[in-house]
Amino acid sequence: MDTGRAEHFLQNKRTAWIVGVLTVILFLVTNLPWRLDDYDQAKQAFTSFEMVKEGHWFYQKTPHERMATKPPLVGWTSAVFFALTRSWDVAWRLPSFLAAIAISILLFRVATTAYGAGAGLIALSAFGFNLLSPRLATLARTDMPLALVILLLGLSIWKKIRNRAAWTLPDRLSIFAMLTAAMLIKGPIIYAFLLPGILLFQLWGRRRHAYHHSAWCGWWPWFGSLGIFLLWLMGGVLLVPGFFDQVVVREFVARFGEAVHRPQPLYFYLPHLLHKFAPWSVLMIATAIVDLRSRESKLGTLFREMSPETFWLVCWSFGGLIAMSLIPSKRVDRIFPVVPPLCLLLAVQICGRDTVLPRKLSGVDAARRPYLWVVIALLLSILFMSGYTVAKVVSGYRDHRDALVVFGREVCHEAALRHWRYEAISGSDEGMLLYLQKTHFIEPQEAISEWNRGALDALVAPAEEGPRLMSELQNASLSPLRPVERKNQRGKSYVLLTR
Repeated sequence: MDTGRAEHFLQNKRTAWIVGVLTVILFLVTNLPWRLDDYDQAKQAFTSFEMVKEGHWFYQKTPHERMATKPPLVGWTSAVFFALTRSWDVAWRLPSFLAAIAISILLFRVATTAYGAGAGLIALSAFGFNLLSPRLATLARTDMPLALVILLLGLSIWKKIRNRAAWTLPDRLSIFAMLTAAMLIKGPIIYAFLLPGILLFQLWGRRRHAYHHSAWCGWWPWFGSLGIFLLWLMGGVLLVPGFFDQVVVREFVARFGEAVHRPQPLYFYLPHLLHKFAPWSVLMIATAIVDLRSRESKLGTLFREMSPETFWLVCWSFGGLIAMSLIPSKRVDRIFPVVPPLCLLLAVQICGRDTVLPRKLSGVDAARRPYLWVVIALLLSILFMSGYTVAKVVSGYRDHRDALVVFGREVCHEAALRHWRYEAISGSDEGMLLYLQKTHFIEPQEAISEWNRGALDALVAPAEEGPRLMSELQNASLSPLRPVERKNQRGKSYVLLTR
């Protein structure tokens, strides 16, 4: 395939539709079979479950009775989806899935409008075919909704810079609303992803005397949204016992120390991002090196002469990466909000050469743009992600990773059929409480007391607790209903005790 055919392939509408459909399929199936046993999904899912079942709309607990550490916006969203669908499995995953679809559409439309159809396909492909996006697309977590809000904020700034437009009151109100949403999703972490990039861009603009390009909308949207978050935080401190220690101290303050959370080295995110975002990360680096050499200009000159909207994408992407790297407590999924701007930046690298530098400095004509590299990267990423997803899903069902989900569903069915009054004793699997549709675990001694006075008909317990309970529960028998053994899975097995 020559360069002309590669360019035509990337700009073809049929290619865009195929990539879009494949992206949606990957988002839908990568996490099958659905379960809550990993990535702290049970903690997030339990917030909306507790909201609906017990009316705790502002402050919730985890399945093991600790305070939930995230603000409630995603929980509210799941509660609304449950009211519409009457399915918790759908309600817990729909916020992330819809956010992933919205990010895909935004990247495609913005890149297509600004840089052409090929750029839109590149941005969409880079977002859809990597090891992070499909994995997070249906997890019961806050990462994807937060990434969507950060993308909306970053694109609002990008459009102002591109159009050389001043910030108006409606613009500031829109920024305030989006910042408030981000605060109520995951707290002030939004500052780490945007403020460093804004600061870098403003300093660059001053050196170029480009005062008509401003990434700063003013102070009050930032302080106003922080004030709303602080109201939620102070309400928890004043009204909820244990909130200060478990949320303020352990969740927020301790992230910047090394005593509570396991610290990671400064460079932790960079190799993980290079790996998880491959082959697009490799393509970005290779394109930048080739482009820099072909222009025969120094790196400093490149940044000084770069177009303002492109420089904002650089500041936005790498400012967030640097800021998050400075926080000692790290986990790979926390860096995900830098992926969408990197996708847009890649599209600019490939298709927006005349907007990266002024035309007088562009020494690479359209015929030498690395479209062939993009096609190769696209085909490799589709083959790898498709194969990886199929293998992951097949092994998930073969190894019975959803064994506890099936077990919980069967217990609930039997309980409804036989009108059982049943409870569950805590084990290591937080999701077990949600699989059984319960809001609290019961203590072993309380379970024995309730059983012996006839208030319980069935009891789910960790398998190692079974012999002791059988000796203390009157007329108890071991039910043949139990989870299928899970392969290569941490956690304990469970038994069902009935009368």
